[in-house]
Amino acid sequence: MTQDGNLSRASKTRQSNRWFDARRAHSGAFAGDRATVRYGQFIMTRNRFLLTLLLALIPFIGACNATAESHTTPRRTVTVGGGHFIIDGKPVQIISGEMHYPRIPRPYWMMRMRMAKAMGLNAVTVYAFWNVHEPHPGEWDFSGQYDVAQFIRDAQKAGLYVILRPGPYVCGEWSFGGYPNWLLKDPTMKVRSLDPAFVHAATDYMKHLGQQLKPLLWTNGGPIIAVQVENEYGSYGDNKAYLEAVKSMNTEAGFGSVVMYTGDGPGDWGGTLPELPAAIDVGPGEVQNGFRQLLEFRPHSRLMYVAEFYPGWFDNWGEPHHTGAPIEEQLKDVDWVLSHGYSISIYMFHGGTDWGFYNGANGDSRSYQPETTSYDYAAPLDEAGDPTPHYYAFRKLLAKYHPAGALPPVPATVPLIRVAPFRLPLASSLWSNLPKPVHSKEPMHFSDFEMETGYMLYRTHIRGPVHGTLDIGAARDYAVVYLNGRRVVTLDRRLGQHTATLDVTGKDARLDILVEDTGRINFGHAFATDRKGLIFPVTLNGARIEGWDNFPLRMAEPSVLHWSRTSAPVPAFHEGTFTLSQVGDTYLDVSQLGKGLLWVNGHAVGRIWNIGPQQSDYVPGCWLHKGRNTVIVFDLENEQNPEITGVTHHVYAVHP
Repeated sequence: MTQDGNLSRASKTRQSNRWFDARRAHSGAFAGDRATVRYGQFIMTRNRFLLTLLLALIPFIGACNATAESHTTPRRTVTVGGGHFIIDGKPVQIISGEMHYPRIPRPYWMMRMRMAKAMGLNAVTVYAFWNVHEPHPGEWDFSGQYDVAQFIRDAQKAGLYVILRPGPYVCGEWSFGGYPNWLLKDPTMKVRSLDPAFVHAATDYMKHLGQQLKPLLWTNGGPIIAVQVENEYGSYGDNKAYLEAVKSMNTEAGFGSVVMYTGDGPGDWGGTLPELPAAIDVGPGEVQNGFRQLLEFRPHSRLMYVAEFYPGWFDNWGEPHHTGAPIEEQLKDVDWVLSHGYSISIYMFHGGTDWGFYNGANGDSRSYQPETTSYDYAAPLDEAGDPTPHYYAFRKLLAKYHPAGALPPVPATVPLIRVAPFRLPLASSLWSNLPKPVHSKEPMHFSDFEMETGYMLYRTHIRGPVHGTLDIGAARDYAVVYLNGRRVVTLDRRLGQHTATLDVTGKDARLDILVEDTGRINFGHAFATDRKGLIFPVTLNGARIEGWDNFPLRMAEPSVLHWSRTSAPVPAFHEGTFTLSQVGDTYLDVSQLGKGLLWVNGHAVGRIWNIGPQQSDYVPGCWLHKGRNTVIVFDLENEQNPEITGVTHHVYAVHP
């Protein structure tokens, strides 16, 4: 029967046939009755016609049914209300953890996703980093390590929602808060503002990001359920017109079909917009007070969400290593949030590594604190992707809030291996490997060369004899002064150092100043003007020194070097090898080295600095191979043949 209770046409036809057959079988008189035969022929002809018609109509009926089904298929939606995320009409409690694709080797992305799922998370939060995607104006890179779309697809494969934080400003203890350095090439550029030039560049970035990620929105079948507008703007300003402009960038990029929200510290309400939900960023011991302040600001908040909950903290060079708040305090806060039905994201679930030289810094006009290469963050999943005791404590708590009951088993991790001690017997002095210089009246900045990071060597000549005070102004960030190739002094921005005594005895002396960018400021107002290099005029006894050769040293990967088995004058490159019979992750103990950079098999691993706290560099097994592996170190200080060892744990120590 059909849905309205009537017999279908086909059923009625079958009933007529059964009636005719039964009647003919019941009485033999009918068998010889000509009228009856004609009647039967008529019925059979009619039935054949109806059957033919029915077969012809079947495709059209199917098409109509398919159209009806398409109209009744529920549309994927995500909104907020009653303090919750509402996904496809149902409230969903989000338990997320932050991870960043540039900080994790691409071959390990899926492993990290599975570890997140096994700890009890149902979502991943991720920044998008403008400076890795547009290293030069109009040159776009969404491939390899920077394939953010694949990172998000991996999250979807692991059964995780995604919360996207596209910036364009992200902070994140990342170089320049995620902005590309070339923005500062224009000295009039005002970043993080309504400056038309900045808005144009940021809008173009968001457009290209949208082209990559719009198909991955929840409403388009992907895992992205929410997008943050800007990031902690309330700690920077309160220009609502600027925030509206960033919101428009997100909408024009195609992100408007999912939840858009703002995230700030409690009380920093200048970073909110009245039409968007406001999330809060808090650490252990601050959660309940944070929500109290949020409800005082918005008594009927549509979303109760901790966008950042800090289980640990980042390290600065020259300062003690952070180990995070006591786990009992963390669990108490997270349990309170979840027991009230609110949502939370742990920043960081897995910190990873600032490969190369992408670490940021904190600073203002009086202070400067560069962050280490390691972004371990004392997170539940450590820098190598291994679960810590805090991971298992969180897993036990989050199991209570897992709707399906038991959590998936904790996946196996890449083994940590020891590497036998090895040395760096080959050396090559920087002085023998300089590129062609660019001449200028005043020292040029890194941004003049669209250098994201690295070193700059400044060279000039001084007429002597002269004795006096050299003032290099605002050298950003670490300068080594050489006179005729001999090191005179190091000047460290952290320590407020910018002057030195020079004694030129001859008629002419070559003055070299090697400047390292040790980390672009990522937070506060100073970041907006944190150009690198020699920023102000260099003077000797108050007289300006003019006429410079500028040697840009990007250091992305060591070029062809002229190696020698004898020691080379510093600064110098050093090369050595080690052999593996088994591949795995390791930490290279670099405590015998000075200050500089480290590469393994051509991969820029990160910085070294003997002041600590970081005295080892994490090297993932996916960058190693059986047999011989090559290590290159650039060192400002060490002329010896230092020893390096691969160990199975981080090495921390602080030296003055």
